[in-house]
Amino acid sequence: MSEPVVSPSGIPIAAVYGPPGGTPDEALGEPGQFPFTRGVQPTMYRGRLWTMRQYAGFGTAAETNTRFKLLLAAGQTGLSVAFDLPTQMGIDSDNPRALGEVGRVGVAIDTVEDMHLLLGGLPLDTVSTSMTINATAGTLLAMYVVVAEERGIARGKLSGTIQNDILKEYVARGTYIYPPSPSLRLIAETVRFCANEMSQWNPISISGYHMREAGATAVQEIAFTFANALAYVQAAVDAGLEVDRFAPRLSFFFACHSDLFEEAAKFRAARRLWARLMRERYQASDASCRMRFHAQTGGVTLTAQQPLNNIVRVAVQTLAATLGGTQSLHTNGYDEALALPTAEAATIALRTQQIVACESGVAQTVDPLAGSYYVEALTDEVERRAVELMAKVEELGGSARAIEAGFLQEEIGKSAYAYQLAIEAGETVIVGVNKFADGADSPEIPAPNYSQLETEQASRVASVKGSRDAAAVGAALGALEQAARAGQAILMPLIIDAVRARASVGEISDALERVWGRYRP
Repeated sequence: MSEPVVSPSGIPIAAVYGPPGGTPDEALGEPGQFPFTRGVQPTMYRGRLWTMRQYAGFGTAAETNTRFKLLLAAGQTGLSVAFDLPTQMGIDSDNPRALGEVGRVGVAIDTVEDMHLLLGGLPLDTVSTSMTINATAGTLLAMYVVVAEERGIARGKLSGTIQNDILKEYVARGTYIYPPSPSLRLIAETVRFCANEMSQWNPISISGYHMREAGATAVQEIAFTFANALAYVQAAVDAGLEVDRFAPRLSFFFACHSDLFEEAAKFRAARRLWARLMRERYQASDASCRMRFHAQTGGVTLTAQQPLNNIVRVAVQTLAATLGGTQSLHTNGYDEALALPTAEAATIALRTQQIVACESGVAQTVDPLAGSYYVEALTDEVERRAVELMAKVEELGGSARAIEAGFLQEEIGKSAYAYQLAIEAGETVIVGVNKFADGADSPEIPAPNYSQLETEQASRVASVKGSRDAAAVGAALGALEQAARAGQAILMPLIIDAVRARASVGEISDALERVWGRYRP
């Protein structure tokens, strides 16, 4: 029997609170039960805290490995990898098209040898790893599998997530390679592979975060994310997978901004809406209706002016995410508006989560905001407006066609413009920017020598290419290209074969591009 929980004044705290008489509202249900408004687990954080998963990626695999070990030593409970733009775009570091971008916004990974360096000394069979990667998600997952294999760890023991959400790339980021149709095929392939061979791995994390960062409102974030999610579910079903075989491993990724109550309400509304969508459209089981999500504090809310203010912003956003019931959380460093986060900033960001977890009382009871007139009204209204917006997407033929028509992009652009006008007019206050500014210059943070880093990484990939079995690489890439042309042939085992032969990210991407072409909006 667990120890009783009491407040600092000695007041007993129950695991769950409900309305007088004990009869739950049908729209709310009980924690851990359909429609999951109050959380996906009966005990939520009282049973287990959220995973503290700090996002990190520095120019080289060795540097990033060092940061991972620092964060794990500081109490982080999961890994999260940021990749540089060439890796995201399927371009090797020794390719002229990568010039000036190698290692700038994340770690450069060209071959499985880089992945070995990235993960060196880390307990892959016990730690969960999230990889923010989309167009090349299948290749990076294959590299993770091969590293584990070569270290004697079975793929079934690996846990983690690949983002693998290409539709939002056409809307908000632009790191796509292939057109939508073959991209959806590749996603369905990774879903099938994970369902069959990696039962603890989430094959896709459908992301609203990047649309929110591009200017979407909280309502748009939920509506457009779920529109994309339904497209992925349908693609997997069309590929012959039963919903309940893969849907329990779907995960979501949302932003958390500074309006404490709207953000908490957004997460509660999202759980309920997703549960209803899956039940009504696919007759899915409770496990498939249970929406699990990772949250990240808002990158666009950080300011270069008075950067220490960002510590407070991140604390408020952390509270909103945890009150909303997130399963894992990344908290941004206070200096990220200026540069890649320093070790000090990353540690303070992690400590922010730990303070909220251990000192705020937020983890002592499930869904502490339940029953608030304001929060329940916000929850209902966010859901209602999201449903209305999703209906407009469906009228256009679904997410892919709405994206091709520019609808999502236009709606987000309008919201971003309106928000900027409100800031400039002083109607929306940003402390230290348009109010309470002190006129001081933003501090400067030294940047790495990216030119040297790029030269060293290009040399490294050239060395791997020069020492491998060229015939084996050619055969593996040829088999992959042939399977891609065949239409229905499975691809993931062939990508793994190519990675095992030391084919690079760029070579694998090029093989698929020769078949599918490159998307040009």
